[in-house]
Amino acid sequence: MDIDKNIKLAAQEISKADAILINAGAGIGVDSGLPDFRGNSGFWKAYPPIAKLGKSFSEMANPIWFQDDPKIAWAFYGHRLNLYRKTIPHKGFHQLLEIGKSKIGDYFVFTSNVDGQFQKAGYNDELIEECHGSIHHFQCSVPCTGNIWAANDIEVKVNEKVFEAQAPFPECPTCGAVARPNILMFGDWAWLSDRTTNQANRLSEWLESIKNYRLAIIEMGAGKYVPSVRHKSQHIARNNNSILIRINPRDYDVPKGNISIPLGAAEGVKKIYELWSSTS
Repeated sequence: MDIDKNIKLAAQEISKADAILINAGAGIGVDSGLPDFRGNSGFWKAYPPIAKLGKSFSEMANPIWFQDDPKIAWAFYGHRLNLYRKTIPHKGFHQLLEIGKSKIGDYFVFTSNVDGQFQKAGYNDELIEECHGSIHHFQCSVPCTGNIWAANDIEVKVNEKVFEAQAPFPECPTCGAVARPNILMFGDWAWLSDRTTNQANRLSEWLESIKNYRLAIIEMGAGKYVPSVRHKSQHIARNNNSILIRINPRDYDVPKGNISIPLGAAEGVKKIYELWSSTS
C-alpha cells in the first residue's frame, strides 16, 4: 500500500466534498493520552486494581455494580469521568473541525466514545451523535423516571489505592437511588436512550438535507471488536453519494473504492490537513 498516495487521494476527496461526516471510535482518544481498553491487557494496564480482581472490561462495564457494589461501580466510572474532564483533545480534533466548518453542507460527528472530547474541542453539541451515550450525563440506576441530567457540577472522589469511590455517591434527584452514567453498558436493560435517539434523529435529518451534496466520511480509531462505527461508516458510504476514508493503525481494510490510511488518528489527520490546507 502506498500511504502517501492514499493521503493525497483523501485530501483531494475532502477538498471536493460539500459536507463532512466525522466517525470516531476509541482509537481517536489514544493520541490525547487516554488509555486503550483493547483487550484485557490494555484494560488491566490502565486499571491495575481491576487486574487483581481479574475482571474484564465487559464485566466491569455492567450496570449490576451500581446495585451490588456502588463503591466499585463509581470507582471505575468516577475515575473515567475525572480523567476525561482533565484530558485535552489533540490537535487533530481542531483540524477536523476547521475542515468541517469550511463546507457548505457543514459537518456531523458520529462516535461510540462516551468521553465528550468533541464537545470539549469546540464542536456543536447539536451536530454530534454519541451512540453509546455520554459519561457527562447521568440517569437513575433503577430507573424511576426517564430523566437524564448533565453531570457538570457533580464530583466523584476515588481512592485509587483501594479503588473505591468515596460516599456520598451521585444519586437520583427524584427517588434518591444511586445514579449512574447515561452510558449503554453490557447486559444493560436500564439504559435510557432518549438523548441518543434525539441525536440519531438529527443525524438522519442532516443526511437527508445533504443528499444532493458530495459527502466525505472520515473515520478514525474504529476497530472490529466493537464495530458500531465501522458499520455506520460503511452503511452511509453505500447509501449516499460519499467516500469513506478510514484512518486506523489496525483493522484499516476498506470496501473497494474507498481509501485506507494505516496510521494513528492524530498523524493521519495531520497529514491530510496539511495537504488540504495548502490547496484550499
